[in-house]
Amino acid sequence: MKILFLEPFYGGSHKVVADGFAACSRHQVDILSLAPRFWKWRMRGSALAFIRQIKNLTEYDLVFATDMVDVTDFKALAGPQCPPVVLYFHENQLSYPLEPGEKRDFHLGFTNIISALSAEGVFFNSQFHRDDFFSAAKALIRKMPDLRPGWILDKIRGKTCVLYPGIDLDSRGFVTSEQRDSSLDLPLVIWNHRWEYDKNPKAFFNVLERLKGRGILFYLAVMGEQYGTVPEEFKGIEERFDAELLVYRYQEQVADYRKWLAKGSVVISTAIQENFGISVLEAVAHGCFPLLPNRLSYPELIPEQLKSDVIYRDDADLEARLEHILVQPQVYQERAAALSAHAAGFSWSHMAEKWDEALYQTIGSGRSRN
Repeated sequence: MKILFLEPFYGGSHKVVADGFAACSRHQVDILSLAPRFWKWRMRGSALAFIRQIKNLTEYDLVFATDMVDVTDFKALAGPQCPPVVLYFHENQLSYPLEPGEKRDFHLGFTNIISALSAEGVFFNSQFHRDDFFSAAKALIRKMPDLRPGWILDKIRGKTCVLYPGIDLDSRGFVTSEQRDSSLDLPLVIWNHRWEYDKNPKAFFNVLERLKGRGILFYLAVMGEQYGTVPEEFKGIEERFDAELLVYRYQEQVADYRKWLAKGSVVISTAIQENFGISVLEAVAHGCFPLLPNRLSYPELIPEQLKSDVIYRDDADLEARLEHILVQPQVYQERAAALSAHAAGFSWSHMAEKWDEALYQTIGSGRSRN
């Protein structure tokens, strides 16, 4: 099967997923992408931009579009020779948290709904995300003054499923306790998320500052990508944590990024928006013990028997758990190793086969031309 992968925001987790699937799929996957900027304009104009770049759409068995593609526009512009189109939701514009003072553009959310209706198949990156999408879509339709098309939600729901993304691991798959880099004399706290408001950096740094104030010793690695304006919470971090901070920048080279993850003791999320959690699983696979909030997609990622150790209730609970890990990191080594092996199950070497089968089933074996 030959797949055309349309990614209008080719950066961050979107790029990781596109590259990972293309590299590991048994099918031929051709990526057509646009630079990761001006996301609202990508939603409005990417279909037109892609159509002008595609030389021969009929050579493909399937078009795989991500959520910033207006599928309705794309199919209309492609015409009757357009192959089946599936839509993959990394995020949606119905429920994505807004920055302070920002107003929601419901036109973009409705574009997500109509795109899902137009696609032959719809995939979400977590069960949480699927539930969140339908809840927010229902609320938006109720706001319409008349002609409320509630019927379309049942039609969309009938062609959806959850398809977890993979993570990119090296040939070892995961890091055992014996393979950990133990060169540091203090536990290393990892931040490897985007430098944006929805990752809630304020809560993260406040917890660390309170622990520092009580004399708890640790090192800190702040990585992750930056897009546009950096939140105020990141300003002054080099002064606030001058003795703790070992790295304070995005790691361009994958080898450097993995090196820091292998040194890490604990990875923390304080996010208010997360539909999967690629960065967390990458850190866990490299041996970091995770501390994750009891919300969003995080509970889906953790085995039931370990949730009580990993999932925290609120910032006070996070602070208490983190203090215990920093004071007695050796107590968590066995559980960290079990979680590392679990996270390796999300590697593309495992997940690509599931993606291949799901996409093949979407178009039906009789519709494949290969």
